[in-house]
Amino acid sequence: MSLKTPLGRVRGLGSAKDGTEHFWIQRVTAIALVPLVIWFIAKVIALTGADYMTARAAVADPLFAVPLLLLIGTGFYHLKLGMQVVIEDYVSNDALKIPALLLNTFFCAGVGILSAFAVLQISFGG
Repeated sequence: MSLKTPLGRVRGLGSAKDGTEHFWIQRVTAIALVPLVIWFIAKVIALTGADYMTARAAVADPLFAVPLLLLIGTGFYHLKLGMQVVIEDYVSNDALKIPALLLNTFFCAGVGILSAFAVLQISFGG
């Protein structure tokens, strides 16, 4: 006995077997972002009114740079997962959906890598 719908059997479409994993990863990244965002907001507030060199020195500190890199990586991965769900749910035309999913992946990876590169460059005095 198959759990597929008749249309699903004809088209050969079925469960991709990754919906639950996607759901949980999205929740885990959301939970991880809560303390990271609170930490980041506190650090930004603490640096309010500081000059450029003080802010740059703060980012160069490993105790600031490492959590900032975690925030960047987790944040952009969470963004990619969330936008993927929105695109899959609300874009019905495959001619638009597939390029939108690719653009989402490349945008999140690109901006995340550039952000991480900027933090690393400041941290290592580049």
